[in-house]
Amino acid sequence: MRKTLLESLTHGSLTEPAPAPDDSALAELAAKVDRAAKARLGRSLAIREVDAGSCNGCELEIHALSNAFYDVERFGLRFVASPRHADVLLVTGPVTKNMRQALERTYNATPDPKWVVAVGGCAIDGGIFRGSYACVGGVSETIPVDLHIKGCPPSPTDLLKGLLALLEHVSGKR
Repeated sequence: MRKTLLESLTHGSLTEPAPAPDDSALAELAAKVDRAAKARLGRSLAIREVDAGSCNGCELEIHALSNAFYDVERFGLRFVASPRHADVLLVTGPVTKNMRQALERTYNATPDPKWVVAVGGCAIDGGIFRGSYACVGGVSETIPVDLHIKGCPPSPTDLLKGLLALLEHVSGKR
């Protein structure tokens, strides 16, 4: 124990440095998402994240949106615990046979207007799990999808850009 403690004191930290903050670009992007949500909904955007059977890589990036670095709640984007309070369903992972019914119920419990965003390669087409005996496939094989965000996993910035594209597309159709 003493040896390990001394080694850790002499070798320093092994973690990677934090990414260089680009606060202005991030703040501008998040503010655009908030303005688009208020123009479309008259209020901030409520998001419900649904894991349909993923490896949790996409969830880590989604949860990063709420950390101190991104802190999207300051721009009016908020994650909700109930689909009854949600505007957007962020669905990750391939839909497994065990999660199919739960995903359908979540979709049906979400009030209109509602949008579904498939996050990551697995949610788009099943990814590396495509064809598995336990996997139904991508999200669009179970519920209608309005937007696909590519990546394995997509970065938090890509997630914000996707939400902005969704809101701008919906506002443009109005």
